[in-house]
Amino acid sequence: MVAGYVFFEPYWLKITTIPHVSPDIPSGFDGAKIVFLTDIHHGRFFPMPRLQKMVKTVNALQPDIVLFGGDYYQWNKKYIEPCFAELAKIDAPLGKFGVFGNHDYLENFLAVATPARIRAEIQPLDNQAYWVMRGGDRIKIGGVGDWQESSQDLRPTVQDATEGDFVLLVSHNPEYAEFIRTRKIDLVFSGHTHGGQMTLFGFWAPAPFMHFGLKYKRGLVHAPCTDVFISNGIGVTGLPVRFFARPEIVVLTLSRQQ
Repeated sequence: MVAGYVFFEPYWLKITTIPHVSPDIPSGFDGAKIVFLTDIHHGRFFPMPRLQKMVKTVNALQPDIVLFGGDYYQWNKKYIEPCFAELAKIDAPLGKFGVFGNHDYLENFLAVATPARIRAEIQPLDNQAYWVMRGGDRIKIGGVGDWQESSQDLRPTVQDATEGDFVLLVSHNPEYAEFIRTRKIDLVFSGHTHGGQMTLFGFWAPAPFMHFGLKYKRGLVHAPCTDVFISNGIGVTGLPVRFFARPEIVVLTLSRQQ
């Protein structure tokens, strides 16, 4: 029975809603909805029909902003352009923004993925940041390069922001948050871990490439100077299995604290 379940769970996509209340959220963004998608791994085990279904699910949520945490495709260049062509169909009136993950760097894939991401109207967040405007107010969205395959420069995100601004950061690998030494960042969105993908009933999971063990496995984690939300992601790597690590779309709802 368990053997059959592990092949079923990758299809059991859930919506995880996170209410975020903060005095840093300006009134113009009160009630705003931000969707976070990561580790799609479009390919053999997450084919186009499932990607299309995911896009329809996201659009039904009517997000204001969509953030991507990287690892869009899996193992073969032929999946890159179709993946981004489908992601282009996601509607987000205040913008779509994304970083690349470690898998995106394989075999010079970025030569194809970088222009494909732009055509999908996903603004690059790799060591870049943007002020997003709404109703005369603004929040900042930034990102850093992948911790394994690239460099990380936090300055574009924090250099013209204050601790009173609402600032979101996207880092594919959640362990980068351990080294953030500023309190200007309200929340970090990450993926990479797949929530363990194959866990011992949700509690233990192998973490061979993680420097801080299971601290940054999934969910909301307190880093030294900020909080991190680690998504289970959408797709899989290795075998097409999951166990007590359901794939998820994350929805952050913003509320201004009075």
